[in-house]
Amino acid sequence: MNKFIIGSKAGLVLLLAAALTACGSGSNNAAGSGSQAISTAAALASASSGAAKTASGTASKITVSDVVSFSEEDTDAAWSADTATTIALSGSGATVSGSGAEVSGSTVTINAAGTYIISGSLDSGQIAVSAADKDKVHLILNGASITNKNSAPIYIQQADKVTLTLADGTENTLTDGASYILADGSDEPSAALFSKADLTINGTGELTVKASYNDGIAGKDDVKIVSGTISVTAKDDGIVGKDLVAVKDGSITIQAGGDGIKSTNDQDADKGQVALASGTFEITAEKDAIQSETQLVIDGGTYKLTAGGGSANAPARAQEEGFGGKGGFPGGMPNGELPQDGSMPAPAEGGMGPGQDGEAMSGASEKESAAGADKTTGQASTGESEETETASTKALKSGGDLNINGGTFTLDSADDAVHSNGNATIREGKLDIAAGDDGIHADNLATLAGGTIRVSKSYEAIEGATIDITGGDLEVNASDDGVNAGSQLNISGGTLKVNAEGDGMDSNGSVAMSGGTVIVNGPTGDGNGALDYDQTFNMTGGFLVAAGSAGMMQSASDSSSQYSVAMSFTESQQAGQLVHLEDADGNSVLTFAPAKAYRAVVISSPELKKGSYTLYTGGSATGTAVDGLYQDGTYSGGTKVVAFEVTGSATWVNESGITTPNQGFGGGGMGHGGRPGNRQGGMTPSGTQAADSSKQTQ
Repeated sequence: MNKFIIGSKAGLVLLLAAALTACGSGSNNAAGSGSQAISTAAALASASSGAAKTASGTASKITVSDVVSFSEEDTDAAWSADTATTIALSGSGATVSGSGAEVSGSTVTINAAGTYIISGSLDSGQIAVSAADKDKVHLILNGASITNKNSAPIYIQQADKVTLTLADGTENTLTDGASYILADGSDEPSAALFSKADLTINGTGELTVKASYNDGIAGKDDVKIVSGTISVTAKDDGIVGKDLVAVKDGSITIQAGGDGIKSTNDQDADKGQVALASGTFEITAEKDAIQSETQLVIDGGTYKLTAGGGSANAPARAQEEGFGGKGGFPGGMPNGELPQDGSMPAPAEGGMGPGQDGEAMSGASEKESAAGADKTTGQASTGESEETETASTKALKSGGDLNINGGTFTLDSADDAVHSNGNATIREGKLDIAAGDDGIHADNLATLAGGTIRVSKSYEAIEGATIDITGGDLEVNASDDGVNAGSQLNISGGTLKVNAEGDGMDSNGSVAMSGGTVIVNGPTGDGNGALDYDQTFNMTGGFLVAAGSAGMMQSASDSSSQYSVAMSFTESQQAGQLVHLEDADGNSVLTFAPAKAYRAVVISSPELKKGSYTLYTGGSATGTAVDGLYQDGTYSGGTKVVAFEVTGSATWVNESGITTPNQGFGGGGMGHGGRPGNRQGGMTPSGTQAADSSKQTQ
């Protein structure tokens, strides 16, 4: 048969996950002889553009301008030698021409407001600023090289504000030693460029900071970078602003033994912020690449961030949690696979594990107490709980909210790539993520509203207490769950493609889908499912295709207003073999090639209505396949697997025809958070496995 795959909107996209390849053994059910055109592009576009609002809504937009303003003083890099004081460095001394500065040995002290032009080389000395607390000081680095083995090369002790301008076409260097000689009881200075006043860096020249003692650039108030080319190598942190780190533009390269960029004030909710408007950032940090204590906002820029040695340096993981958590079942599940008869293993001694009481989780797993070190609670040999700290190794991390409004990101982290202890919102941008743990994590609400996001490697790709997907193009790969919501998952727009070894989409509460396109290539082992939820999956719009194993199979709830079909096979179907669904008139609903072997597929589409349908596997298709879904061309040569009637919103089918749904918590099958029910995995009502398709005579 040749079938033109014509476009049933909902069907084609939903079937993507549905990759059921026919059970091989010479079925007597031959395909028809007609030809069917494939046209699904319009359907996919409709699904993405006709998005309804999510139940929880979308957080209001926060931009860099809401956090920080760059004043004329910040951006003004002009200076004139005619009106400035000049400081000429030479060996172990300096010469001052003008007022406001004095020399004592190898130390130059600036004690008044004004503009100071610094040039030359100081072998073992310091530029110190000790002006009145209302004075504004403008330092011009005009080809300056300052080395101090015992303290900070530039130490701003007091002023209202210091602007440091990198003169055009100049190279400037600050170098310290491995140990400082500090005043008794003092821990300052602690960086090669250390400021106790607000600090702004501008200009078009270059600044290289080599910090062997501790931090590279550190300010106890605000640190702003307007422009310039800045390179920092630091024993600990690269750039620190206690109250704020803000970047308007510039090129910043950091190699840090601690964090790359961070703000640390945890006493004031309006401080401890990082705001990045634009610029080019290349950061390699042993700990976090960019970290804020309260809020992280990024409007644009180009970012290449490596944290903790990257995802290749992530610790090995063991699946430890049972129903409702990461991993498989507690006790006796060999290789994560369920028995072929559909029976459930007994729970481990002591009853259900965490999250196994049938209650939905209230939020995402708590991983850390603040924006600092990660904390892990373990059990000591005495039976008492003990807490240990491990270094935080995240690419982008906020102790509060995190907002990405644009930019290009290449993130490689041993831990989470994007992490918020509050809400995380991505509105635009291009993100390429490789993570040792979560690709994107929010303790509260994770909102994905636009942009292009690719998670090539993760343990769990997207995690949050509530997850709202309202737009964007998302492609995620996970060794455990692809999407994991602690309480609620909402999808109203965009395109989501999931490849997961654990659950494809997992909510410990409910799922609501009203628009968009979702393609799930789920697990091959029966200990997880392509879809997993504990309460309800309310399907009111959009396209869904979810293919995977059958042991934990769930479909949309029967209370949904949009129809769905859940198909299970007796035997595993090969990866890449086509699955094709058409209605009684031969109109194509979907033609799809799953990326992995599967034994179950769930399809939901606005095009599914009451009526007769036939499912085929195998064969071939011409045209263009996007993520396995054919959007045009023709389908031919398939093997008929089953014909069935859709009579209600949730239809369960196996190779014999209509069957009963898996029974368990949530109504659409059993989620990991529910207690074991009568899981049939596509069994006939009697509980026996359906006959092989080769024995059918329909």
